[in-house]
Amino acid sequence: MTDADQVRDQIRDDAVEAALGKLDLDTKAFLLAGQDMWSLPAIPAIGLQSLVMSDGPIGVRGVRWTADDPSVALPSPTSLAAAWDPELARRAGRLLAQEARRKGVHVLLAPTVNLHRSPLGGRHFECYSEDPYLTGAIGSGYVNGVQDGGVGTTVKHFVGNDAETDRFTVDSVIAPRPLRELYLAPFEAIVANAHPWGIMTAYNQVNGTTMTEHRYLVNEVLRGEWGFDGCNVSDWMAARSTTGDILGGMDVAMPGPTTVYGPALAEAVRAGEVPGSAVDDAVRNVLRLAARVGALEGAPAVVETAPDPVDGQALARELAARGFVLVRNEEGVLPLDASAGRTVALLGAAARDARVLGGGSATVFPERVVSPLDGLTAALPEGALAYAVGADPSEEPTPADKGFELLAVCRDASGAVLGEGGLPTGQVQWIGDDLPAGATYEAMASIEVRGTFVPRESGEHTFGTRGLGAFSLAVDGRHLWSGVQEMGDEADPFEAFFGAPSERARVTLTEGEPVEVSLTYQVPDMTAMPLKAIMFSLLHLGPRRDPDELIAEAVEAARAADTAVVVVATTERVESEGFDRADLGLPGRQDDLVRAVAAVNPNTVVVVNAGSPVELPWREDVAAVLLTWFPGQEGGAALADVLLGEAEPGGRLPTTWPARFADAPVTEVVPAEGRLEYGEGLFIGYRAYEKHGVVPAYPFGHGLGYTDWAYESLEATADAVRVRVTNTGTRPGREVVQVYLAPLDTASDGAGSTTVERPASWLAGFASVAAGPGESVETEIPLPARAFEIWDEEARGWRRIGGAYEVRASRAHGDTRLTATLDIA
Repeated sequence: MTDADQVRDQIRDDAVEAALGKLDLDTKAFLLAGQDMWSLPAIPAIGLQSLVMSDGPIGVRGVRWTADDPSVALPSPTSLAAAWDPELARRAGRLLAQEARRKGVHVLLAPTVNLHRSPLGGRHFECYSEDPYLTGAIGSGYVNGVQDGGVGTTVKHFVGNDAETDRFTVDSVIAPRPLRELYLAPFEAIVANAHPWGIMTAYNQVNGTTMTEHRYLVNEVLRGEWGFDGCNVSDWMAARSTTGDILGGMDVAMPGPTTVYGPALAEAVRAGEVPGSAVDDAVRNVLRLAARVGALEGAPAVVETAPDPVDGQALARELAARGFVLVRNEEGVLPLDASAGRTVALLGAAARDARVLGGGSATVFPERVVSPLDGLTAALPEGALAYAVGADPSEEPTPADKGFELLAVCRDASGAVLGEGGLPTGQVQWIGDDLPAGATYEAMASIEVRGTFVPRESGEHTFGTRGLGAFSLAVDGRHLWSGVQEMGDEADPFEAFFGAPSERARVTLTEGEPVEVSLTYQVPDMTAMPLKAIMFSLLHLGPRRDPDELIAEAVEAARAADTAVVVVATTERVESEGFDRADLGLPGRQDDLVRAVAAVNPNTVVVVNAGSPVELPWREDVAAVLLTWFPGQEGGAALADVLLGEAEPGGRLPTTWPARFADAPVTEVVPAEGRLEYGEGLFIGYRAYEKHGVVPAYPFGHGLGYTDWAYESLEATADAVRVRVTNTGTRPGREVVQVYLAPLDTASDGAGSTTVERPASWLAGFASVAAGPGESVETEIPLPARAFEIWDEEARGWRRIGGAYEVRASRAHGDTRLTATLDIA
């Protein structure tokens, strides 16, 4: 920090203290309770603007569920982590800061740095990795990038929110060593390396204490040991106790206006249940955040001049390609030979309607989405590409999308229009004040989702609803259904509020001929609801054809082509916020499609469009397998770049892919009597596979490029490793040099006696390097002191473990190219 930075910090601190001194107790308590879904109240008397927050990790949605103000949609966090490049993550963060500033957002509710403890985690696409070091490094890059642009971050979900089942109430039971060495480690690294301006505490309990009330983890560890000086905001609706939350170090209860803070907090102070100093500390943290983002008068923003503009489409395309992981490439089938006369059969419903982002709060609405079909159509010569559906991963209606032009019309009890607004899909998700202009919860009696639908196919189309309440459905001027959808057996409130998808009617329509559609929803009385919200959907499913017939058509297209590219995918009913997965299988008949195509075309390439691991039972039967995660809005363009060799698939696996679900060492995500025991201790991810001798389909860190690399030299000291590699191929490429530590038998507890239980090996550092054909590059990779330490549960502190270690320079976990022995005192 320069002298000028220190002066500006002091000016900000002085402005915060001056503002704090002008506030009375009721105003302080008022400030700590959100004023609505996404913001804190302004206090003009002290020059405080309203602080605005927004989801999410891959784009900045803003404060409304609308496509009227589109958002750049970047690849999923698993994809960002797959690039193994903190500087690339920093560039992504700068773009998101640019988006936030454009939308008037001060704080981004990201990144999500919970670990991939079990592959069943339904929200893992929104997290980075199974490894705490990689997660901390990518998360640090992301936070630094967002804050480079003068926008705050809230690193989430602190801590132990590593699954979705019963996430509001589950008690994550984690022993001190794995808690420190695994689950807290990414947060600690980001606090140290990126100085985040915010943290979000999770819904769950850890070892019997709700995280929003966890004095030890928040006040003693996060703030005390690590020196975090930012604002601690609750996850939405996670705050449950006025005294417990404020004494547990939670600064802001979201969303508002009815929370456990506000008048209840002021009364608790007056009753002597809460010291006034605790409220002052929380307000100080909020004002410090406001000062940093430029929302407090008299306090210079940390960033007063925004960084140079970033081309969002170009960066989204680059990020996608850098995150694609090529896990198999037999006989060099990729990149494709695009010479004259060569043909490609593109197969799979997901090739036409790509899933570019995960479900839940991470959802944004981009201005455009490039599907694999779009990308390859644009890149290949006319006549070189044939397409067939082959198999559809979705067998139930989903929110109306392709071919629909919709708007929502809000009416009062007399039928008069109060307001209307465009819809990005058939899904209505209005929370708090996110309503069309003129509409209010008090006045609304009904909402009509109406518009036109131009079918892409002739045949019997299915229409349906999702949501709780009374509906009326009409298509092409005909009333088709009226009724009430009741609560199902959904366990998670997020999932229950949306309701289960339900088929309501089938209509025979003709390709290209537009029809009018209308779904009217009766708005219930929400007077008693502390948080007012409306969530329902108009659903659609295209004509259902015989699955065997679809696969047969795809087989014929594949037989006639030089190369077959099959795109398989998960759906929002498989990977989403609010629930975990039951297995790792691909939905529908997609596995059958791949097997049938591979049987007739030896040059079959499978593109896996999923945010986290799925089983690939046919992986040895196809020529190539390319993992594209949820690739963001430019995914199809990036896919064409990679398949045709314009770009290299730059990714390496950030999480281990099991051969079968049964092989995964850690699968428990369902609590027993409210408790989820992390009984595996330190052994998750590759650590567990190695301990149990299980060979995965593809190991952590694995990934192939379009060139070859020779590892030539390795030098190791206690502080750093130097590795020299040479590109021995014929084209430029990028390599991720991974350094693992493996304690040898002589590694002791420091006293030269009892050996401490540790994983057989762990990631200690990495570097992403680029080189041209025949070019050598040497990289220095720091070895953090923590790599040689364990958390001593008896001493309640970190302890260095001396002895001999094997230092491994590797292309993936278990794929070691060079070794050196290092003796640590």
